[in-house]
Amino acid sequence: MYSTKTIMEIDRTLYEAVRMHLAQKEITLVVGPRQAGKTTLLKALAEELRARGEICLFFNLDIDRDAQFFSSQTRLVERVEALSEGRRAYVFIDEVQRIENAGLFLKGIYDRALPHKWIATGSGSIELKEKIGESLVGRKRNFYLYPVSPAEFVAYRTGKGVSQGAAVLATDPVESDRLLFAYLLYGGYPRVVTAPNASEKVAMLDEIFQGYIERDIQLLLRVEKSRSFITLLQLLAIRVGRLINWQDLANQTNLSVATVKQYFWYIEKTFIAAPATPYFTNKEKELVKTPQVYFWDSGLRNHLLNLRALDEQSPDFGFLFQQFVWLLLRHQFSDAVSSIHYWRTQHQAEVDFVVNRGADLLPVEVKAARLPEPRVERSLHSFIEAYAPAEAWVVNRTLSDEVWVGKTRVRFRKWMELVG
Repeated sequence: MYSTKTIMEIDRTLYEAVRMHLAQKEITLVVGPRQAGKTTLLKALAEELRARGEICLFFNLDIDRDAQFFSSQTRLVERVEALSEGRRAYVFIDEVQRIENAGLFLKGIYDRALPHKWIATGSGSIELKEKIGESLVGRKRNFYLYPVSPAEFVAYRTGKGVSQGAAVLATDPVESDRLLFAYLLYGGYPRVVTAPNASEKVAMLDEIFQGYIERDIQLLLRVEKSRSFITLLQLLAIRVGRLINWQDLANQTNLSVATVKQYFWYIEKTFIAAPATPYFTNKEKELVKTPQVYFWDSGLRNHLLNLRALDEQSPDFGFLFQQFVWLLLRHQFSDAVSSIHYWRTQHQAEVDFVVNRGADLLPVEVKAARLPEPRVERSLHSFIEAYAPAEAWVVNRTLSDEVWVGKTRVRFRKWMELVG
């Protein structure tokens, strides 16, 4: 069996899904934040294909030598035909957002019905700048590659795979906390995860952030007030897991509310942070409209605030653990039907997350403290009384147990149970 270890130091769960899609006619498009590992994934795919005797052509549009062939569709096709010598080839295009009008360019290539398979990567900015989605409707499938997930991180750090690693952590609280605090502090960008020490991790985070500001925000999106943009990012980093006050953010950044919302849209579409919207059915009793914010990578969030150390007494710890659980839920309920919200009433009853699975609701409370015994708080009681879900979770660090509240089964689950 082929192993990706020669290219990918960290096994990525998306690899197999992308690999299986290579048999399809559609363009395979891998998108995600800068430095999430998209190029590495493509190179691993190309290496596997070459080992099977397939022809693979690799173009990196950050390199002028490769970019010159994308001045027109005709020139690219001529180059591909010359290199493939008339045989079917797998054509990899890295950093496709560098192409002017990337969506139309790829559409024109695809519509020529050539025998080749096209695989491309790009940062989220291609969706913003080129409207690639509109141009390629029915012609491509998106695969989203985020920073290393908690499951991938556990598998890498334990060396035992996802399920076995999670099982080991469930019985080893010291190692469990060690890996948890490492992930909460430095996050999951692959080059940060594999960096040998704290100073290298910090340096790598700085490089990733500077690349994001210079190449996505300034160059591609043409954001003129980059200092205000960075200030907005820092203010959002402080507000992880809390309600967004658009007017307050506008006042502190000297931007209009409309510009703040536009910048936040850029932040979301470049996979830096995402909103959690409220769940409600009773508009008179439950707050609506105001989102909360969570960052896809805690390391980048901490870098914005110059946070270099973390312990249980840190004021950041509870919110970082809440963000960590949000990430676990996003990965566990990644299907198109499920959505993740929060719940809050005008009487201050609040549940951290509500997973709307279409047919039912799953309320999830987060407890960063060490729980000595199962206890259902008033807010979760209120949600259960209002919606009578079949099940509720209390995700924590130390306790596995369950109790019943009426007909609702309340499960106390250690975070690593959501990894496997």
